[in-house]
Amino acid sequence: MKKFYFSVICVALLASCGAPQSEESAVTSPVDTILLQDFHPQVVNNIPETFVERAKFPIIDMHSHDYASSDEEIAEWVKVMDAVGVEHTAVMHCSWIGRPFEEVVAAYAPYKERFRLWCCFDYSDMSEAGIQHACETLARYHEMGAVGVGELGDKGEGDLYARPVEGKDIHIDDPRIRPLLAKCAELKMPVSIHIAEPYWMYLPMDASNDGLPNAGVWHVDSTGCLGYWGLVQSFENAVRENPNTIFIACHYLNMNHDLPQLGAMLDKYPNMYIDIAARVAESAHTPRATREFLIKYQDRVLFGTDNGMEASMYQNIFRVLETNDEHFYVPEYNYHWALSGFNLPDKVLKKIYHDNAARILKEYK
Repeated sequence: MKKFYFSVICVALLASCGAPQSEESAVTSPVDTILLQDFHPQVVNNIPETFVERAKFPIIDMHSHDYASSDEEIAEWVKVMDAVGVEHTAVMHCSWIGRPFEEVVAAYAPYKERFRLWCCFDYSDMSEAGIQHACETLARYHEMGAVGVGELGDKGEGDLYARPVEGKDIHIDDPRIRPLLAKCAELKMPVSIHIAEPYWMYLPMDASNDGLPNAGVWHVDSTGCLGYWGLVQSFENAVRENPNTIFIACHYLNMNHDLPQLGAMLDKYPNMYIDIAARVAESAHTPRATREFLIKYQDRVLFGTDNGMEASMYQNIFRVLETNDEHFYVPEYNYHWALSGFNLPDKVLKKIYHDNAARILKEYK
């Protein structure tokens, strides 16, 4: 009898404290009405929060674009770079930039010591004579100041970032462009390429998709073209078949979900590097695994941003790389998970921020 009374009392107390009610008596829960896209949690933990105003070491940003739309905006960008500690920035040329390479060169000429320009491949004519002309164009761009080629971009249908025409159905391992890749080796110009997208962009858009808030609006339909692993294979083919050409896989090769596989490729191909651009959220939700990876491959990782010119954009990245902060959100990244810092050792930070890029650009100059 005592047990019965105790149970009744406990149930009454739980009910009065807001315990879950039965289906018959329950009112509609916020969980039933709040859309996933409207879920913006606020951290309630009393834990350290670090604001990193300026990078711990000088930075070479190996992945950015022609974001500035005027001379005034370029000048303002330089001020931001000075404030946050960026020594110089790679401005990559893509079809979506909107202006020819020659105009980009002219725009950044007043600050040529602060920006390194990268150019596209010309796929206008894929005949043997056309490829020879493309090699000559590449050499001309190199004389104009291009230090590398990129950002090439293949999400399944070929190099969609190329200018003046897209490289429709032209993947990085296409035998027709081997002369261009050989020319890059001759001119000592690294090739930076965006392969695929984060893995969950290819998975079913259902309740099991870990990246659904982002993948739901950034889904990749690979029907009729190379899928995720086909793209990775095309990249590996090119790296293997062109050992004298340096390849930089943008965005961790979009392989944050499988760092052991990415590490195996780096082990196998000494001419392969990665940049960490625009993958803060995809890496900082697995901080221990990513930290271990970055320390192990510290000589093969390059700093990059690929997200504009704002000081806060750089500072978000610094916080992840430099601090031991945990469980924080950056709403702009549009995922549901919290991020944590890597607290990388100074030796590793210095290499990723600066020295690895300096070594490549010195060798490829």
